[in-house]
Amino acid sequence: MGTYTGTGTHTDTQTPLRPHGRHRRHRVVVLALDGLLPFELGIPQRIFGRARDAEGRKLYELVTCSIRPPGPVETDADFSVLVENGPEALATADTVVVPAFYDRGPVHDEGVVTEELAAALAHIRPGTRLVSICTGGYVLAAAGYLDGRPATTHWSSAEHFQRLFPKVRVDADVLFIDDGDVLTSAGVAAGIDLCIHIVRRDHGTAVANEVARRTVVPPHRDGGQAQYIQRPVPEPQLATTTAARAWALSRLHEPIQLRDMAEQESMSVRTFTRRFREEAGVSPGQWLTQQRVERARHLLESTDLGIDQVAHDSGFGTAQSMRQHLQSALGVTPTAYRRTFRSDNLASNLVSGAGS
Repeated sequence: MGTYTGTGTHTDTQTPLRPHGRHRRHRVVVLALDGLLPFELGIPQRIFGRARDAEGRKLYELVTCSIRPPGPVETDADFSVLVENGPEALATADTVVVPAFYDRGPVHDEGVVTEELAAALAHIRPGTRLVSICTGGYVLAAAGYLDGRPATTHWSSAEHFQRLFPKVRVDADVLFIDDGDVLTSAGVAAGIDLCIHIVRRDHGTAVANEVARRTVVPPHRDGGQAQYIQRPVPEPQLATTTAARAWALSRLHEPIQLRDMAEQESMSVRTFTRRFREEAGVSPGQWLTQQRVERARHLLESTDLGIDQVAHDSGFGTAQSMRQHLQSALGVTPTAYRRTFRSDNLASNLVSGAGS
């Protein structure tokens, strides 16, 4: 089972997935259901479709299917989409993605799948990775895939989702949850965050960052859904903590105290902590840890620095400290992470240090 990090996400503690063979691309099958949101249907196509290796080869194969024979699928807009694959395509999937849909039927109202949907889902092979975007999680929950697991959905649906599926451990605060072979996201744009996270998990930070750049979105968003929930009585003239975050990012390798960050905004520690959590969805300490983990990942992937030096440059101080934080956040040691994501086998020639 996974562990929570300071990013407003829930990440798994398994070794990141690798491509299925040297020449075979990982197949992502997107299930289009009546009432689907066109924007969210396009998220997997955009994110996974832009992921390429160093030689420019596509890393994923994208297929869209319906629960019926090929034909039109209704959307929540004033047009339908023509889907050219039936439910049999689900049997070929390495990953199945269920985007959001607004068809208020048995799945949403009663928490049960229809016979037609159940027959379609029966094509999914054991071990297939399952992903939902926003209210697509209703399908996974109704089919029993989320029983006993942590999951999330759009914050406005979270309470209803929990009542309908009491066996699911719903967290309405995070942008997405990675529970290994089952991943769920919050609403709309959080699906982009989740898909980029999956690319990062499968192929490393460099590939995920390139996808993010081409999509013109941040490779990682701070905080969770809490920052997007409308408050009944918002505070007037709420100051931001943006300058403090920029200041901290420029000196992650140095010791950073909470009072130092508060001073950048001319706030008391108490006020700064409250404002920071309101804006980022996490505490300053959690945010700093997450940023240092990301810095360590980048250095492990893109440099030949020894483990001790990576620990210093990312602000963890010691290799042992970095090892503990990466183990908690990613489920792997620094050396194992580098071995997974370095294609030039430099890791075997490096001085690992005490925390490897």
